[in-house]
Amino acid sequence: MTILSLLLLSLVLAGVLMGALLVVGLRRRDMGLVDVGWAAGVGLSAILYAALLDTAPWRRWAVAGVAVLWSARLAAHILRHRVLGAPEDARYRALRERWGARAKVYVPLLYLGEAPLVTLFSLPILVALRQPAPDVSGWALAGLVVGVAAIAGEALADAQLARFRADPQHRGRTCRAGLWRLSRHPNYFFEWLHWWAYVLLAVGAPHAWVTLLGPALMLAFLFKVTGIPHAERQALASRGDDYRRYQATTSIFFPWFPKDVAARPRKGAEGANGALLLSLVCLFAANRFAIVPLVATS
Repeated sequence: MTILSLLLLSLVLAGVLMGALLVVGLRRRDMGLVDVGWAAGVGLSAILYAALLDTAPWRRWAVAGVAVLWSARLAAHILRHRVLGAPEDARYRALRERWGARAKVYVPLLYLGEAPLVTLFSLPILVALRQPAPDVSGWALAGLVVGVAAIAGEALADAQLARFRADPQHRGRTCRAGLWRLSRHPNYFFEWLHWWAYVLLAVGAPHAWVTLLGPALMLAFLFKVTGIPHAERQALASRGDDYRRYQATTSIFFPWFPKDVAARPRKGAEGANGALLLSLVCLFAANRFAIVPLVATS
């Protein structure tokens, strides 16, 4: 099947899934199922691609396996900790209040508008699955290691935070345990790192450069759309000076040793510098994994 045909099937699958979750979400008055649907939809798209492509079986099992492991863990985590037995996520409550009476129109658009995002984020997985080499390469092994390590790191960060929050004595305090001592958002860092697995798995594939959409889009979403800006605002509102001290000593994204001397945080500078550094990493990877192979085969 052509790439376009597979992407259209993914879009239909995601549309059906998000439509079903919309019905449930309207009954619950909870938009948090949108996030569950996005994670689950990408994993289901990976299964769909692996079933319909005819590349080496080990590759289909490996690439789809990483995607499904990531998808199932993230969807289950969001469902358990942010939907079932929990109030609607503060981001969505704010949207509902802002929309007012228009929420009757905008909520369905939010759910159904997630379907194209599912397909867009599944594109790097599809490209990695279409790599034609029959044998396992060093790049493929590196991709598997990065993928599994990133999923394990994100799961560990989520578990450490959940354990910290479960203790009533920690109410109003900032988690500095484990990975949270090294980064203010280690779960987001490992989420971003996971998308580099498909870049490595796709080395040598037609249009391998397309896989850079994964880490690039995730970077943009985390720093500019949702994720880090909302989490920082919410933490400052609920934990105040304790979180400001945490900001002054702890890296916003990349895990690194905390600063010995607390300094007043520079508003916006740290996130901008981190985004710039990540952009340089993306450009370097584009040159190494996409441009060089194209020149070599021309």
